[in-house]
Amino acid sequence: MARYYIDCRDYPGDVKCSVALAADSKEELLQAVIEHGASVHGYEDTPEFRTNITKEFKEGTPPM
Repeated sequence: MARYYIDCRDYPGDVKCSVALAADSKEELLQAVIEHGASVHGYEDTPEFRTNITKEFKEGTPPM
């Protein structure tokens, strides 16, 4: 089974965030990213955000 992740350190912005999120499915990861993105980074949960962020998912686990 594949594992997917996204790492905030790859996307520097106003909020200095070192969180990396990983899950066994893209759907589960997307839900976690939406919650984190809204509460920490102030992103809106829009169809455009979902499409764009899903394109950034990587297969594997985040590097240390």
